[in-house]
Order: sequence, then C-alpha cells, then structure tokens
Amino acid sequence: MKDGWEYKKLGEVCMHKNKILRAAKHYASDEQITYIDISSIDNSQNIILSTTPYVFSDAPSRAQQIVEKGDVLVSLVRPNLKNIAIVNINNNRLVASSGFCVLRAETNINNRYIFYIVRGNAFTKYLLGRVQGANYPAVREDDVKSYSIPIPPLAEQERIVAELDLLSSIIDKKKAQLKELDQLAQSIFYNMFGDPITNEKAWENSCFGSIMTPAKSNKCKSHSELPILSITMHDGIVRQRERFKKVIASKDVTGYKIIKRGQLVIAFPIDEGLIYTQDIEDEGIMSPAYNVWDVDYSKVNTLFLKFHLHSPAIMKYYKDKLRGTTLRRRMIPKEDLLNLPIPLPPLPLQQEFASKIEAIERQKSLIQQSIVETQTLFDSRMDHWFG
Repeated sequence: MKDGWEYKKLGEVCMHKNKILRAAKHYASDEQITYIDISSIDNSQNIILSTTPYVFSDAPSRAQQIVEKGDVLVSLVRPNLKNIAIVNINNNRLVASSGFCVLRAETNINNRYIFYIVRGNAFTKYLLGRVQGANYPAVREDDVKSYSIPIPPLAEQERIVAELDLLSSIIDKKKAQLKELDQLAQSIFYNMFGDPITNEKAWENSCFGSIMTPAKSNKCKSHSELPILSITMHDGIVRQRERFKKVIASKDVTGYKIIKRGQLVIAFPIDEGLIYTQDIEDEGIMSPAYNVWDVDYSKVNTLFLKFHLHSPAIMKYYKDKLRGTTLRRRMIPKEDLLNLPIPLPPLPLQQEFASKIEAIERQKSLIQQSIVETQTLFDSRMDHWFG
C-alpha cells in the first residue's frame, strides 16, 4: 500500500441503499419518468446508450431506484458482461432498474474513480466468484458493496482518473474515425452507383441468380486434414474468429462443406434482414449451416458486391421478403434470393470503386492497430492501479 492510501469497502465510501430514493414513494401513477434498464447499457463502451420514457403506472415493476447524474450503475445480473455505466444524463426524472447496484460516491471520493474500479478485471473476477443461479446468474448488492478498494488522497484519485479518461477518449475518437470512414465508403458507393433498388443510373439490370450459383456440395469424409474455418458475424460481415486451424484427428466432420478460394459464404441471421458475406482466401472446410456460392467474377467485383449486399436498400429488401411466423422459420425464400436485384455497372467502374475502398480499408487498418495498442496500454494502467 502506498503512503497515504488505505483500503475500504465500496459500501463504506458509497451512499447506503436506504438513501437512494424509491420511485414508488416519489412519483404519482400519472407522472412521467425516464427509465434505465440493463439493456440500456452499451457494455463495449460502458455508457448509457438509450433510455425509455414511461408514465410511471406503465413502467416495468423493476423501475424502482431514482438515480442522479454521476451515479455509477453496476448490473447485478451476469456480471461477466460488465453492464456498467456512469449516469451522464441531465434529467431529474431518471429511474433505474432494481437489477442495478447504484454506487453514489460520498465525500472525498471521485465518482469516476469508482467507475474505473468497477470496470476493472479484478472486480469482475471478484463478482464471478459470488454468482448464484445457473439459469439467471446474479450477485447481490451486498456482494458489490463488500468489495475492498484502494483509497488514495482525492488529488491522487483525480490524477488517476485524468490518465484513464485521456486513454479512453483517445480510443473513443479512433472508433469515431472508423465510423466516419465507413460512412465515407457508403457515400462513395451511392455517389458512384446510386440506389441499388431504383437503379436511377440505369445500369445493366441483373440479379443474384445470374452472377452467383450454389457451390457444388463437396462434402468431407468423416475426417479431414483440411483446416476448418471458424467464423463470427458482426456488422454484416462474416469474419474469421481465428486463423484457420487444423482439424483434430478425432473430430467428425461428416457433412462439412469443402470451400475453395474465391467462393462466397453467405448467411442470413433469422428475423434481422441482414446478410453476411465472406470471400474465401484459402481452401478449407465449413459447417453445412452456411451457404457457399460460386461467383462470376467476369461480371462483378467482390467489394462492389459486398457493398451492394449490405446497403440499407437491400437490407430492407431482405426484411420485406422474410417469411414465416416463428423465429426458427423466418427466412428468405430461395426464389426471392435468386431474384434479388443487382444492377451491374461496367466492371472497370466497379474496380475503380474497389480501389477507393481498399485505400479506406488501409486507413482503417492503421486506426484499428492504434486502437489495439491504446487499449493494451489502458488495460495495463487499469491493472496497475486496480489489479
């Protein structure tokens, strides 16, 4: 322990639960409130992303805790997800779910210092050791309040917060740059090619079925030395979760599809109207759950095709074509997929577009690497102070 530092429990430095006003005692049934639920939290940025207005009588039964700007909210449910945020909203009618532990710092404690402590891996590990329930894993408020934290002098707390705030702001700004570059890429697509549904630039009319055909089903035998492609889906792109890995000799891959360089993997998540794509860069095998297509590259450039398939107009097309009443059955009929409109500008123009996108992707790659480096430094400093 450093000179002048001591350890106290969160419950000793934060306001007691009894002092957090109860909504039922404060609001009449016809009064308006602004509700913060656990789903309101963006746990990738640890911010409150949305709130829901209610007449109090119509609010969920968990709308119980009146919170203020500066309060730190810690979800008691599934603590591994780190649904944690600091209230940064100027609103005197904020009511939080009883699924949160509300940490309101007392005198001589910086609220953002508390915020960073509960974001730390050490705190999460502590909570995971106290989780109860298998189907609905949760901790108690007493578990949160019993956590011991280092308490440096207030000036030192503010210095630590300033350091972590600076690193966080750098990461946030770089993420904002990535979003701006994505928006620029979409803008370039629409400026060059127009709306893919209305085809106001009168490009040659084509459709999905004329430029892509289902790949022949080359199924694996029970065992294979080919690498298996492990993927994840995010923002409309199928990405490799990790590099190709060799199939364990004992793994049964009967029915898996053999995939080849240049083919396109497409998956439709149920009921979302999004299409996910990945062009294959090497030979391997993939779960039969995914659709694999051969692409006629004499007609279409891969990057042009991806942007077309991910455009808002086409996503709406997917949603409008979804059929079925239950989640498991909602899908796009094959005929509608094959008839999906794809206006085809001249291939040189598509390739010009691809060159511009590749330049943007190079910029994004540099920014993403910088984010990784800054995040590593942030994590290191968090471990230094709170690990």
